[in-house]
Amino acid sequence: MNCRFCQAPLSQSFLDLKHSPVANALLTQADLNKEEVYYPLNTWVCSKCWLVQTQDFSASSEIFTPDYPYFSSVSHSWLEHCKEYVEMVTERFGISEHSKVLEVASNDGYLLQYFMEKGVEIMGVEPTESTAKKAISKGIPTWIDFFTSSFAKQHFQNDPVDLIIGNNVLAHVPDINDFVKGLQIALKPDGFMTFEFPHFLQLHEHCQFDTIYHEHFSYFSLITVTKIFEAHHLQVFDVEKLGTHGGSLRLYVKHQGNKLLPTTEAVKLLYEKELEMGLNTIDFYRDFEKKIQPIKTGLMKFLLDAKHNHKKVAAYGAAAKGNTLLNYCGLKNDLIAYCADANIHKQGKYLPGSHIPIVSPDKIWEDKPDYILILPWNLEKEISRFLEPRREWGGQLVIAIPRLKIF
Repeated sequence: MNCRFCQAPLSQSFLDLKHSPVANALLTQADLNKEEVYYPLNTWVCSKCWLVQTQDFSASSEIFTPDYPYFSSVSHSWLEHCKEYVEMVTERFGISEHSKVLEVASNDGYLLQYFMEKGVEIMGVEPTESTAKKAISKGIPTWIDFFTSSFAKQHFQNDPVDLIIGNNVLAHVPDINDFVKGLQIALKPDGFMTFEFPHFLQLHEHCQFDTIYHEHFSYFSLITVTKIFEAHHLQVFDVEKLGTHGGSLRLYVKHQGNKLLPTTEAVKLLYEKELEMGLNTIDFYRDFEKKIQPIKTGLMKFLLDAKHNHKKVAAYGAAAKGNTLLNYCGLKNDLIAYCADANIHKQGKYLPGSHIPIVSPDKIWEDKPDYILILPWNLEKEISRFLEPRREWGGQLVIAIPRLKIF
């Protein structure tokens, strides 16, 4: 097996989560009596470019299916984050009605809608039909397709854009070289791009192993992503640390020949910090599994004690990361009664592997569980506010990562 970026042989495992079903492959009731497909979920680190990556077992077309259930607009805090981004980038870089903005993996138009309000020319590329059609219904021009270098040549080689946005998409790309090559083709010589993605350093420091699933092919540090862009004549000229998804980076990228956008000190400082932390040494990536074992044992002990004491436990948020946690711990619906989720496209289905039913949040108010396990811990504040009425019956919230917290 070779590195998907630099093609160096991979010999060092980072974390082996054994076998797991595809995290977003929600089940119908009819599926419960069928054989479920499990794939190895093992991550490796490249000792040449330091890219952490999964071994491929599923094609992108099998993961990002036409009925893909994740709609970005469900999260109010995420929408607010995107609206603030549009205000910031418009003011800082002078984006106007004369600009062309392209978002790759534009989902349901959650971000482009704010550019549309300003009269900016927008376009999205989204491979999942379910979310793309939602964007189109909002009046957002969207290609239902994967973004590749051939796609970029067809649509943008003679008509490049001023700004390309890619939020939480780099990790989802199996052929990272072809993808970045396409970005280089689609961007104007004086244009720029922004990308947001979970920072691998945060994953490592805070034991965020549940962000590892088949849909995420790669996990990036600044050291690694800089190498990838430079290989395609692109340059990181600014970076910001974000609180989203448990700690993300926002990169600003330009053509190497673009002298209009100077490189900020923030790039140098973060790059040097990663070097000081040892992200360019193989020792940094060893023994991560020892760090996450207490999470597994702590959660299982809590759930078994709750059952012994006749306490009812529900979960909230049918997120992909939650399925990694549940399947790694081997949990089923005998310990967690159901999972509530506000996304109507998920309700009535079942979580893969654990077969926990997904229900409307109304079930919580009716059922009054003793504990509610928040699976998307990155949305703890938003979900905690929503679940505030649970105090009326003494219900408590539970977070498993990075350590068990009951409050």
